[in-house]
Amino acid sequence: MKSLASRGARLVALSLVVSIVASCGLPRSGPTRNEIFAGSVQREGDAFVVEVNQRVIAATAVVPALGFSEAFQNAGTVSTEVIRPGDVLDLTIYENVEDGLLAGAGSNAATISEVTVDSSGFIFVPYAGRIRAAGNTPNQLREILTRNLDEQTPDPQVLIRRAAGDGATVSVAGGVGGQGIYPIERPTRTLTGMLSAAGGISVEPDIAQITVVRGAHTGTIWFEDLYSNPQFDISMRGGDRILVEEDGRSFTSLGATGQQARVPFDSQTISAIEAIATVGGLNTSLADPTGVFVLRNEPEEIASQVLGRSDLIGAQRMIYVLDLTAPTGMFEARDFVIRDGDTVYVTEAPFTQWSKALNALTGTLGTANSLNSLGGD
Repeated sequence: MKSLASRGARLVALSLVVSIVASCGLPRSGPTRNEIFAGSVQREGDAFVVEVNQRVIAATAVVPALGFSEAFQNAGTVSTEVIRPGDVLDLTIYENVEDGLLAGAGSNAATISEVTVDSSGFIFVPYAGRIRAAGNTPNQLREILTRNLDEQTPDPQVLIRRAAGDGATVSVAGGVGGQGIYPIERPTRTLTGMLSAAGGISVEPDIAQITVVRGAHTGTIWFEDLYSNPQFDISMRGGDRILVEEDGRSFTSLGATGQQARVPFDSQTISAIEAIATVGGLNTSLADPTGVFVLRNEPEEIASQVLGRSDLIGAQRMIYVLDLTAPTGMFEARDFVIRDGDTVYVTEAPFTQWSKALNALTGTLGTANSLNSLGGD
């Protein structure tokens, strides 16, 4: 009887010591599952704790909508022949006389290079005067010049070459093979043609975004959608700016996972189960698979739908709970969409703190025994 009583006393004492050690701030990766639930609004906390189900998945499945407006899509293809203000022209004028007005001695041809069409659309040519070039094709402008010069020199012949000016050019920057300013020509009248002229994209296609700025209007699409949706292959306009960049979204992984880090998205959409896999999965020696949490500030309209309430004002702190051990837990984690700025946190299993307490206790007792042994010597 004394032996049993002694063992019982030892167990009680051990449990008491373990509890004391555990309460002394043992290292851990974050709050426990129970502590998170204790901080819920339902228990006078400041965040709503919601268990994920199919209704919650449907209400929160918000993916960033990217695309070009109708104004972008309905803009017709521009003519690459029409001259515009800012264009640069090279003129060659052949005169049918030995001693011409424009040609030098011993020559019957004069070249006038880099004639810029002014902001009003005009150019000046000696003996022909100030001529409106904008709105005409090179062939139409040639006819105008020929008529004007014919009064000064007999039967002139005019050649016009349109050089690259800023009248019909597009700037391309960011993740492309060659950043720069490109003229709108027949092969580059559309977005795909202009990107090809710039050497194609140099970022991962899965996460590449293309932004087009036209005056005060901006449109952004996924690069992959450019080829799956032909209407997004919009026509270029002079002065357009194209920016190619990587998707800037990310989530944060904390707790009992294979990696604690800020993780960029590697695809257009990512689920909770994919997010966990991306950081190396659950730490099998620490993680509690019933305590996978996703923390986010949810917009008012989505929070109202999730909670079935109409009295919410502004964004709400939401904590979504995933239990991977539940019969449908893995499916729900597969379907739950992670969004930009989310925090994915995995709690430690209850036995982990117990194990740490035991290790701390046995380590403490071992140190004490060693000191006693040294003192006894």
